[in-house]
Amino acid sequence: MNAPAKTEDFAIQAPAGVFVETVTSVTHYTDRLFRFRMTRPQEFRFRSGEFAMIGLMVGDKPVYRAYSIASPAWDEELEFFSIKVPDGPLTSHLQKIKPGDQVLMRKKPTGTLVLDALVPGRRLYMFSTGTGIAPFASLIRDPETYEKFEEVILTHTCRDVAELKYGFDLMDEIRNHEFLNEIVGDKLRHYATVTREGYPFKGRITDLMTNGKFFADLGLPPLDPAIDRGMICGSTAMLKDTKEILEAAGLTEGANNKPAEFVIERAFVG
Repeated sequence: MNAPAKTEDFAIQAPAGVFVETVTSVTHYTDRLFRFRMTRPQEFRFRSGEFAMIGLMVGDKPVYRAYSIASPAWDEELEFFSIKVPDGPLTSHLQKIKPGDQVLMRKKPTGTLVLDALVPGRRLYMFSTGTGIAPFASLIRDPETYEKFEEVILTHTCRDVAELKYGFDLMDEIRNHEFLNEIVGDKLRHYATVTREGYPFKGRITDLMTNGKFFADLGLPPLDPAIDRGMICGSTAMLKDTKEILEAAGLTEGANNKPAEFVIERAFVG
């Protein structure tokens, strides 16, 4: 099966307790990355930064994976940013979807990258690699983020320059949005780096933090647990290294039931 079926039987095949939604747009960025948007069930509620279980019927069985919801909580549609894995149980099929196709979604969202899991602060750092930018795509487009923080720093590290485009598209969207532009103003800063090509900002974000270049480039002081908060989403190594840097600076990891200075999304690690 190369793509979800566009037949009336699809909804009948779908397991009980899941939504069956229609793809509205698909954007392919590289041979490894794509974004898609789909309809949002009227009763589906989530907090910006949470993830949902997205799936397709592959043969006669549903296959699901956790996907951060990249659209903000106020959006009328749902957006997702995905990697393409040639032999992946889900993404080998998901990467072939087209507008009009249907996608399964379980009804309960969850996740730790939510504003409620952080204690109040002045500056919010969002550290991401690859598709780890997805939950932050939701949060940087949510007015509540700017009600709670005076400054938001979004970092995005990828292997190649082409893989950064989704992040730059998000910044353009905010600047051109009728109400987000006014709300966000100059509070949001975007720091993009690559690891395999020549680029003005090159290197792993953890190395750039450790050697001080990251803070120097932005004209910011070192991390301060009194005012700085952090969110981390990316590869296993990146989560571990960034966590160590934040803890060395005096920040404590929090959770939904115990807010603190930084949070990590571990749902995608394995």
